[in-house]
Formats: sequence, structure tokens, C-alpha cells
Amino acid sequence: MNFIKNNLANAFTLANLLSGTIGVINLITGNYQITALCIIISLILDFFDGFIARAMKSNSNLGAQLDSLADMVSFGVLPGITMYKALDPFSAQFLGAELPFELKYLGLFITLFSCLRLAIFNLDEEQTYYFKGLNTPSNTILIFGLYYAFLETESFSFLFENHLLLLILTAISSWILIAPIRMIAMKFKSKQIKDNYPKIALAIGAILILIIFKTVGIPLVIIYYIIISVLFRKQLV
Repeated sequence: MNFIKNNLANAFTLANLLSGTIGVINLITGNYQITALCIIISLILDFFDGFIARAMKSNSNLGAQLDSLADMVSFGVLPGITMYKALDPFSAQFLGAELPFELKYLGLFITLFSCLRLAIFNLDEEQTYYFKGLNTPSNTILIFGLYYAFLETESFSFLFENHLLLLILTAISSWILIAPIRMIAMKFKSKQIKDNYPKIALAIGAILILIIFKTVGIPLVIIYYIIISVLFRKQLV
């Protein structure tokens, strides 16, 4: 029983890694609906591995390392490959000049900064009730959500038909992962309503956005999340 208790959370973490890996494979081969499903599964598993570890008091350094390594694939490699795919139709030209490399490889900067963000998070003891910078799962939802909405509904075509805008999005996505901006974390420090206004505003707004915009609303929720976090930044302590 002790073995199960000590490793159940790690099993969820490894399942997250498996789901993320399958998601990356299907993203490369063009099975975007399977990739979307894998992201959802990884998000659920990523939530429950920490929940189980706390509930069963089985937190460990091994679990913390496994969690970051799994997230690196599910929420680091995957969004980078998404931007790589989005930039793939464009040639090795930029603003009329020939480049010695393909533009699509610049999309992988999202993967590099995701790795940096996870490493910083592991060393920062302040990020308990809030995040510094956009967390990697949210960044993955934003990047893949935009691309998926474009593929399914042709939304955001202005973005995916312009390589300059995609490169700007890559730069913003990479920067915001490590930006010194406090972001809402769905962990409750107090049960008092006044102390949880940011979380309440986020939850209500996110639900309304998804009801109104459906698939297109998925990346809009993350944009709303960033805006709400900035507006309530003084309350995030």
C-alpha cells in the first residue's frame, strides 16, 4: 500500500507525459483533433497529480522533477511544434530577403522559453498562490487554441496568413512565459469572497466566453486570463 500511496501521483504525471507525447506525434502527422484531446487529458492529469500528492501527503523531490519533465513535453514541446507547423507554409524569405534557414524553426523558441519558465518555477518559492508569467499549460492552450480554431473555423486567418504576425506572436508567447507579471493561480489562500475576486471574475468570464464563442473562445479565455491578472495584480499576493 505504501508503494501505491507514494507513487500514485507519479503515475498520473507519467500518464500526462504519455498523453503529451501522443499529442505531439499526432500534431506532426496532422491529426489535430487527437492532439486537442491529448492536451485536455494532459491538463486533467497535470491537475490531479498535484492534488493526489497533497491529499495523500506523498509530495517528493522526485515527483516535482517528474512533473516538470512531463510538462516540458505536453506544454513545452507541443506549443513549439504548433508554431513550427503554423510557420511551415512560409518560405525562407523574410521582408524580401533570403534567409539561411526556414522561418518555421523560430517557432521552437516557444519550447525553449517553456523550458526556461519551468526551471525558474522550480527554483522560485514565491509562486504558491500566484504565478510569475504565464504558466505553460495556459500558453499551450493559447497557441494551439488559436491554430485549432483557424483550422476548424478559419478564425484568426489574419494571423495565420501573415508570417510577420506569427513571429510577433512567437516573441510575445516566449516573453510572457518568463515576464515578471503576476498571474492568477487557482489555489485558494482564504475562503473569504473578497480575497478571491480575481478567481471569481476569471471563472465567470471564462464560462461566458466559451458559451458565446465556443471553439474560438478557447484561446480568448487565455487572453482574458492575462487581462484579468493584470487588472487584479495588486491583489495577487
